[in-house]
Amino acid sequence: MYEFEIQNMTCGHCASTVERAIKTADPEASASIDLATRTAKVKTKDPAAINTAIEKAGYPSSFRQI
Repeated sequence: MYEFEIQNMTCGHCASTVERAIKTADPEASASIDLATRTAKVKTKDPAAINTAIEKAGYPSSFRQI
């Protein structure tokens, strides 16, 4: 499980865009996005690919294992 800190995620549309980016990078991933804290908890085997996809969607991000 990884926690992604996502900058510039300010609305429901942003959260949906991030969720789509996660699923595109790893269709097997499960994600829980928290708009209030601008984080996403993601169960994945490839966090770097997800981080890249989130950033390509326009949201600078970083992640850590939890």
